[in-house]
Amino acid sequence: MKALKFGVCALALAGSSAFGVTTAVQAEEISWIYCGDKIDPIHEKYIAEWEAANEGWTIAPEVVGWAQCQDKATTLAAAGSPVGMAYVGSRTLKQFAENDLIVPVPMTDDEKASYYPNIVDTVTFDGTQWGVPIAFSTKALYWNKDLFKEAGLDPETPPKTWAEEIEFSKIILEKTGIPGYGLPAKTFDNTMHQFMHWVYTNQGKIIDADGNIVMDSPEVLAALQAYKDITPYSVEGPTAYEQNEIRAVWLDGKVAMIQSASGAAVRAAGTDMNWGVTTLPLGPSAKGPGTLLITDSLAVFSGTGIEEKAIEFAKYITSPEPQGEYELQGGAGLTPLRPSAKVDAFVEKDPYWKPFIDGIANAGPEPLFTDYKGFQNVMIELVQSVVTGQAEPQAALTKAAADLEQYK
Repeated sequence: MKALKFGVCALALAGSSAFGVTTAVQAEEISWIYCGDKIDPIHEKYIAEWEAANEGWTIAPEVVGWAQCQDKATTLAAAGSPVGMAYVGSRTLKQFAENDLIVPVPMTDDEKASYYPNIVDTVTFDGTQWGVPIAFSTKALYWNKDLFKEAGLDPETPPKTWAEEIEFSKIILEKTGIPGYGLPAKTFDNTMHQFMHWVYTNQGKIIDADGNIVMDSPEVLAALQAYKDITPYSVEGPTAYEQNEIRAVWLDGKVAMIQSASGAAVRAAGTDMNWGVTTLPLGPSAKGPGTLLITDSLAVFSGTGIEEKAIEFAKYITSPEPQGEYELQGGAGLTPLRPSAKVDAFVEKDPYWKPFIDGIANAGPEPLFTDYKGFQNVMIELVQSVVTGQAEPQAALTKAAADLEQYK
């Protein structure tokens, strides 16, 4: 058995000695740690339908706040009292699997083919799937058309490349006094995510399928150099901002461009801003529009005696009809997991969704590490060291690549 690698959680569980202990779970009940403030009505509807079709079985969701839900699932599993399944960030699946806390959830070829490209990779390592995607987000570039016009730029022509993005940011700052780009670099998980969008718009990688750290490459170096180059024309003091704070600055008209999820479009629609949204600008090695693929998943825990039935339900609640209804409500800001006629109609109704889907084809998954927080912290330090001028891109990249070896 491998040592438990869950950062702070590991300290709390240091006295645990057994994983996968069969617990006194009723055979007819599947407990589900459900992240959020309340159960989505769409999920309530389909839970009732599944229970009606599976006599004697009930789903028992426990709503737990976002800040606590994953730690609670981890604590219960490591203490030998696992829930049937839990909503988790897919980034943690490798940690759970390496510690024998969850069971594989293999997919058929038809199941894999039903998703947009690369999405199944977010739950896969060693050729096995370890969760079922239930929520998905991508990013796109937003721009303030009025600030473009004020700076003498064509307000209908956003940057298509990093070089243009940097050039436009410089022009906007010089002509208007308003930062051209909003670069968040706070000590916050999204700082790593924001940088990964640049990595994946230049065909870069952090870790390969065999578990080798491959980030010290020309593609990732170019992304880090671009970060350094755009910083002078970005918001002042980027380490003070995380993504939602940057979004608020953009909505207030105090920065021209940001990369953000679909929620920014919902908020911008309620303002007087003249804005647009497009696919993320591309680096010199890009093959087409890209983005980081971030998914949350349903993980099925081991030691309950109901693993097979929990897998069955997890696949049902995330199957095309229930999932399509859940993600296309719009309020959750979720990018669809699968192509469909419903998605086509959804995009036709709200065209701003198109760039969020167009970036999927050349996108990449969140890298899976056995110590995800260790990986995240190395990436945050990497970004912060460059944008604050404490390190040059190549030196910072070489150091980060070496630091990641202990967490893979």
